[in-house]
Amino acid sequence: MKQYFTYIVASKRNGTIYTGVTNDLARRMLEHKEGKIPGFTKKYVVNMLVWYEVFASRDDAIQAEKRIKKYRRVKKLEMIEKMNPMWQDLSDFSSKMYDLLPF
Repeated sequence: MKQYFTYIVASKRNGTIYTGVTNDLARRMLEHKEGKIPGFTKKYVVNMLVWYEVFASRDDAIQAEKRIKKYRRVKKLEMIEKMNPMWQDLSDFSSKMYDLLPF
């Protein structure tokens, strides 16, 4: 079964944030960390996975991304704090939080 992810990456706690969609969160995070994605995330070094949601369909993930991008910053920060109050990098292999991820 294919999975799709809507995710939020940050430069640091309460720093610059970016919302995106992918079908391979591990690969996409590696691309962000290695600066392989030109544009906003590379320019502002936004590469710390702080929030994500899993979807069964690509359309649902894209709809969630569009909805989140319309949110005010304070609402996005609340979403992050609810899932990840310590602002750990959820893609960090040394983090215990990583074991909870579905990839």
